[in-house]
Amino acid sequence: MKDSYQKYHFSAISIKKEVARRFRAFSKLVSDSHTHTLEAIMNFFERNDLSPNDDLGIKNNRTNKRINALIAILKNIEKHQTLPTKTMLDTLFHEIANQEDQEGKEENFVFETSEPFSRDTEMEHYRNRYEEIQQHLGNYKNRMQELLERMTYVKGTFGRGYYKLNMDENEFERLKNEL
Repeated sequence: MKDSYQKYHFSAISIKKEVARRFRAFSKLVSDSHTHTLEAIMNFFERNDLSPNDDLGIKNNRTNKRINALIAILKNIEKHQTLPTKTMLDTLFHEIANQEDQEGKEENFVFETSEPFSRDTEMEHYRNRYEEIQQHLGNYKNRMQELLERMTYVKGTFGRGYYKLNMDENEFERLKNEL
């Protein structure tokens, strides 16, 4: 090892003691000599077109959480926007292909003109819909009142208390299916 260093000419660099200690510890992890370590560091920065002052921002949990959130957003977009759009386009192309197969067959569609809603029938429609919604809301309020009546407060021995719902599993499953 000493023979390989004899062909090199060394130069001294003055740096602070704390920095020199850190570099020596780091150098032991990276390479067998300080020269090779420093060379590897410089090659890395040059090869990746980086500066030591660049903030890559990937060394903390907050950044990892942001990256995970971005991944979740992209998966959500793919699931709720891209895949349904692809399905619709596939269906459309499938229908076009079916129409091209049936080119010889023409169908005549007759569109009937419907009478426009009058103000009274439109108001009647909205009134009926409002009453239906009010009835559903009343049913939900009654179910919630029943649930609240079945709840009891249990005081915790070592911690905070909690509410317990006195309902068997079958009743709970029926309630979930109703809602």
